[in-house]
Amino acid sequence: MQGSDEELLEAWRQGDRRSGAALFERHYEPVARFFRNKVGDRDGPDLIQKTFLALVESRERFQGHSSFRTFLFAVARNVLGKHYRTRRRDGARLDFGVTAAHDLGPSPTQILAKHGEQRLLLQALRRIPLDHQVILELYYWESMKAAEVASIVNIPLGTARTRIRRAKQLLEQQLALLADSPARLESTISRLDDWARRLRAQLVDKPESPA
Repeated sequence: MQGSDEELLEAWRQGDRRSGAALFERHYEPVARFFRNKVGDRDGPDLIQKTFLALVESRERFQGHSSFRTFLFAVARNVLGKHYRTRRRDGARLDFGVTAAHDLGPSPTQILAKHGEQRLLLQALRRIPLDHQVILELYYWESMKAAEVASIVNIPLGTARTRIRRAKQLLEQQLALLADSPARLESTISRLDDWARRLRAQLVDKPESPA
């Protein structure tokens, strides 16, 4: 179906289910990637559905001041945060600048990464603070610039640049802790962009539209 993202979203809000299905198909893969290495196969499909349905309810929040894509990921990030907070049984406040996905639950269903470096990268990402994991996965898998990251996580541009650098440092620290050999560590770090790009396509399963 033709039409901009904004046009499809408005038509879906007016009850056009075909527009909703078209919007879902257009953006399913990046949203699926966003959740896959954080919550895995069990909760991922439900959170994907909630993200797209939240778009229908967000008429007042999306005024076109940012791109549709950054708004979509901001919604997904909010859905993820709510998911973790509602599952917290002890009532403690969660600080995603400190707490990692690894700390919040069991590892997701094993993604069939083809290389040891890719498996190492996935494990290391889950062990850095969740806010930093989100930033790096947007940076590597969605090729987002610092300005887009800043819009999604609602921070100033300079802060976003600083956090991207810090997230890379934290990732390298975890890679060093988890690597089974110096050679594996060197291979992963020296070709990090390449491993991340190759891994990108392995994080998505067949979609089921909520529309």
